[in-house]
Amino acid sequence: MSNRGLVTALTAVGAAQLLKLPVHFARSGKWDVRKIIGSGGMPSSHSSGVSALAAYTATKYGVKTPEFAISAMLGIIVMYDAMNIRRHTGEIAVQVNDLDEDVEKLAGEHPGLYHARRRERLKESLGHQPIEVLAGSLLGAFIGFVGALTINKK
Repeated sequence: MSNRGLVTALTAVGAAQLLKLPVHFARSGKWDVRKIIGSGGMPSSHSSGVSALAAYTATKYGVKTPEFAISAMLGIIVMYDAMNIRRHTGEIAVQVNDLDEDVEKLAGEHPGLYHARRRERLKESLGHQPIEVLAGSLLGAFIGFVGALTINKK
């Protein structure tokens, strides 16, 4: 017997990750299959997963239960982190990645012995804009609600 709540949450994560591909194409006109496994982007798979779990738990057990309280608090923490801490980390990564170019400009494109260009760029797409979190949470809530209503009753 599987854990239906976990399966529902993971289904929501997978759905959000798959949706990133056509959303990215609609915005950029380019197909990039790396979006399916990458972090960041529209919709937030983190938000989708925790929202699916909370909606599933609320539908199955009710909103006055400890199970729902735990899933709701987990969701709040994860979505806050995705929108704030992780997004700001991504913005800092953009600035750090641009440092090499800035140093070379300041040095007249000849930085000398004291500057070696970074070999690897930091990952810039880590967090989410609020609209991406909202879209992920709405997708997840829908999947969680449907998951709880479609349980096989034996």
